Amino acid sequence: MSNPQHLQYSEDHEWLTAAEDGVSTIGITAHAANALGDIVYVQLPEVGDTVTAGETCGELESTKSVSDLFSPASGEVVEVNSDVVDDPAKVNAEPFDGAWLFKVKLSEEPAGLMSADEYTKLTNG
Repeated sequence: MSNPQHLQYSEDHEWLTAAEDGVSTIGITAHAANALGDIVYVQLPEVGDTVTAGETCGELESTKSVSDLFSPASGEVVEVNSDVVDDPAKVNAEPFDGAWLFKVKLSEEPAGLMSADEYTKLTNG
C-alpha cells in the first residue's frame, strides 16, 4: 500500500490531513499497522482533550505488543473515530481510509512533518 500524496507524515508513523477550517484528521500509516500486527485494542484521547505534537495521546495494542500513539500536531480533540475503538481490526484493514483515529482543532501549524515521498524513503530506507 502506497502512502497517499495528500497527507503529511511524522517520524512516529502517524499521518495528518491538511487542515479544513482549522481541523486536521490523524491516523497511523499502513507501515505502522503492518509492523504492529493484528490490532486488538485502541485507546484514543477524548473529545475536549488537548494533545501536543510529539507527545503520547493514546495506545494501540496488537497481538505482538502495546505501542504508544503520538500526536503529530497540537490542539484540541474535536472528534474521535468510535468505529476503530469498537473494531480495532479496521486500523489494519484501512489505515488511510475509514480507520482515521481522531480530529484536532489545530492550535498551531504542524512542523517537522514529511511528504509522502520523504516518508516512503524513511520506511524503505
